[in-house]
Amino acid sequence: MPFSKLPPALSEALSAHGYTSLTPVQTAVIEDEARGRDMVVSAQTGSGKTVAFGLALADDLLTEERGLPVAEKPLALIIAPTRELALQVSRELMWLYAKAGARIATCVGGMDASKERRSLHHGAHIVVGTPGRLRDHLERGALDLSCLKGVVLDEADEMLDMGFRDDLEEILDASPAERRTLLFSATMPKPIVSLAKRYQRDALRISTVGEDRGHGDIGYQVATVAPAEIEQAVVNLLRFHEAETAMLFCATRDNVRRLHATLQERGFAVVALSGEHSQSERNNALQALRDRRARVCVATDVAARGIDLPTLSLVVHVEIPRDAEALQHRSGRTGRAGKKGVAVLIVPYPRRRRVESMLRGARINAEWIETPTPDDIRMKDRERLLEALLAPVEADEEDRTLAAQLLGQRSAEDIAAAYVQMHRSAMPRAEELLVGGVSSRADGKPDHHRDGFEDVVWFRMDIGRRQNADPRWILPVLCRRGHITKNEIGAIRIAATETHFQVPRRIADKFMSALARTANDGEEESGIRIEPAEGTPREAAREHKKRGDGPRGPRPEGDRGPRPDRGPRPEGNFAPRPDRGPRPEGDRGPRPDRGPRAAPAQARPFRKGPPKGRRP
Repeated sequence: MPFSKLPPALSEALSAHGYTSLTPVQTAVIEDEARGRDMVVSAQTGSGKTVAFGLALADDLLTEERGLPVAEKPLALIIAPTRELALQVSRELMWLYAKAGARIATCVGGMDASKERRSLHHGAHIVVGTPGRLRDHLERGALDLSCLKGVVLDEADEMLDMGFRDDLEEILDASPAERRTLLFSATMPKPIVSLAKRYQRDALRISTVGEDRGHGDIGYQVATVAPAEIEQAVVNLLRFHEAETAMLFCATRDNVRRLHATLQERGFAVVALSGEHSQSERNNALQALRDRRARVCVATDVAARGIDLPTLSLVVHVEIPRDAEALQHRSGRTGRAGKKGVAVLIVPYPRRRRVESMLRGARINAEWIETPTPDDIRMKDRERLLEALLAPVEADEEDRTLAAQLLGQRSAEDIAAAYVQMHRSAMPRAEELLVGGVSSRADGKPDHHRDGFEDVVWFRMDIGRRQNADPRWILPVLCRRGHITKNEIGAIRIAATETHFQVPRRIADKFMSALARTANDGEEESGIRIEPAEGTPREAAREHKKRGDGPRGPRPEGDRGPRPDRGPRPEGNFAPRPDRGPRPEGDRGPRPDRGPRAAPAQARPFRKGPPKGRRP
């Protein structure tokens, strides 16, 4: 029997749910050494922790062979950081303990508190909730923890990060001292260790996290883009992968709202999740993803915990996570239950080093890729379309009759072309992105001239390598400031403190006029000075070298002379101080405020040991 160590009620529930074996963390919590003990469990996101602590509590809850005692006061309490995670935990425990007859109450913010109080009053074996709502019920007397046998803190590190320490401590202090306390989390920082020492006794430490902190079933990719083209990169990544379900993570509610509107406008079936949405709106969004009415979800980190979508195969970090733990938990929404997933970080060029450091610290081997271009997407679309058309299908008589009518009026080639056109018209259009081909050479060697750049005007910018200038983010700045396209900018040469670039002479006047209008438009980049250059970059470099100056002008020759604001320096090393007068000669005499100096103390005999005032 694969579940011989489990009570029959749970064993039957697992078999009915399709389980053939347990995951490593589920196996570890039901071993003989773990029975009846407090535990600190560290396991990867998506490794089956919810079922694991459901199995771990079985010995405390099941007093009869197939059932539970009459539901009065709660026997087990599960605390989760977010509403979504608490609701998911409730759903998992409902099917796991269904054959045992368990009554489960859920208490989360955003739901009807009066209904929750009635549910607690009628009796529940297991209570699942968020810290704030559980504390509220506890203070109002609706939640009685006097008979509690087990407490589970799910994603405990996230609860401390969200500021729930006071709530957790009040709840744990109100529970019996002899209860079991189980801490489950993907990471175990120092605050969690401190909490475990205070509220646990002889806790068993279980860790199924490998050396590679990036989930083994997740392929990590990093796409570098110009800062102004993040949304276009998101569109192309969604079109390239065409995932059954994809999740996009932003840092703020405003960014979620903006990206959600952008994707809707481009034709994607998209929903949004953030702190500004009510619980009913969140439930509707998740249900739309499960029903396949929506394929893309734009969310803040509040959705990084507790969302389990079986079809989720793509996670896109639209904005860089705050740390390696956030990266892990966001990415952990995919690659679950043995399925493969892809996590893509979109990184603006100036922030590449920060991401490289984060990945090294997280021991994640990521593949650095170019953002998919429209040509790449067309090739992928062609492959997917051919695969779908060549797959065997079962057609009924009505379908074949309609096919025969079509073949009688059009050729097979025309029908296939019409189908391809109809398929493509239903797909969102890919975005054009800035690609390579921009010269950033500073050695003065000639570049290959493009058509239309035989007669050019050189311009200069007052930023260079010392200001992290890069042609891939300089190019969109010039397009926005000068109201031109990337194809109207020629070679770009970056020096230490300045950058030169070419513009065709035929549009130079229009370019300068646009620069004047956008010089004070409130954008941060409007502070960059752009002006016509005196000659080519090579001529400018030779002129600087001949004069021996830099971008700040020539150095002054000769002595600097006296300082006009301070006057000449006083002569000698000990000039008299005009504000205090000369020092008195000879002995200073007795101190008027302390009296005469005391006579020198007699020499003390030598003793061994450290000097006075110092400890050995």
